[in-house]
Amino acid sequence: MRGIKILGAGMYMPETVASNDWFSTILDTSDEWIYTRTGIRERRISEDKPNWYMAAEASRAAVADSGIAPEDIDLVLAATCSPDYFYPALSCLVQQQVGAVNAAAFDINSACTGFINALDTASRFLQDGDYRNILIVASERLAPHCDYTDRTASILFGDGAGAAVVTRSDKPMWSYLSAKGDFFNALYCKVDQSRSNCPLLKPDALPEGIIDTEAKTHTLQMNGKAVYKFAVDAMETAVNKVLERSGLTTGDIDLFIPHQANARIIESAVKGLNLPAEKVYVNLEKHGNTSSACIPTCLAELKAESRIKEGMKICLVGFGAGLTSGAIVFEQ
Repeated sequence: MRGIKILGAGMYMPETVASNDWFSTILDTSDEWIYTRTGIRERRISEDKPNWYMAAEASRAAVADSGIAPEDIDLVLAATCSPDYFYPALSCLVQQQVGAVNAAAFDINSACTGFINALDTASRFLQDGDYRNILIVASERLAPHCDYTDRTASILFGDGAGAAVVTRSDKPMWSYLSAKGDFFNALYCKVDQSRSNCPLLKPDALPEGIIDTEAKTHTLQMNGKAVYKFAVDAMETAVNKVLERSGLTTGDIDLFIPHQANARIIESAVKGLNLPAEKVYVNLEKHGNTSSACIPTCLAELKAESRIKEGMKICLVGFGAGLTSGAIVFEQ
């Protein structure tokens, strides 16, 4: 049985708040326009704290909440699509900052689905007797990747980090992971290679129409309609698939935590799945979309409020660039 138990959870949110009213000072938009279309009121921006700093702060909080010593962590998994360095891995920086001196470390990049994939990976490592406690941290500093002249995308994203310490459990867990690489151009951010001084390099060969403006060489690009259509279907499919594998129904689940991308997406998926609203946790209004950090920050908030209890059946579901999606059901 591939069970996991959350020993501790933590989060870090930057101090700077970017409200909808602030966006109205730099874009042709308003609080009403943004909120009715997204469900977001505000999001946090990390002005000067790098990704690794946020990840380390969230990780320290999770380790403290878990009650175990940093030396007892056997593996650090970091999920991010916005690292400060190509290398070393964010997980290695977290390992050093937290003092997890006995841990192995590596990163996972599946964008907003990152925490789902990392948790699935952790559950498999925990089947090996060499791994007992795993720190999973998802951290994103998306502000540097956004185009703040584009009101369709920049208003959605915020910065932040969430982390969890997990261990093996004899209780059940099931997962479903998926990817549709054919739709990669619906949501992407290209690495800008233009600063290289290698005289042999030429402009990259790219699929036609992908990079056709200067802004598209270095900022996040999103086809909102395509992402919306994919997201609603992917969330419903992932939840139905994982419930089918588990033999459970939506009525058996005590708590649903979806990726916090857009209130309309969540509402459509919840309606399609016939889920009671009181079982669905949403913190989108105050944080926006923090990509891979969305789900673990929800877990941290819920755990801080003592709302994650022994024996609860919890369903996590996410989707993101790739296009990727996945869901996990576990009993705490």
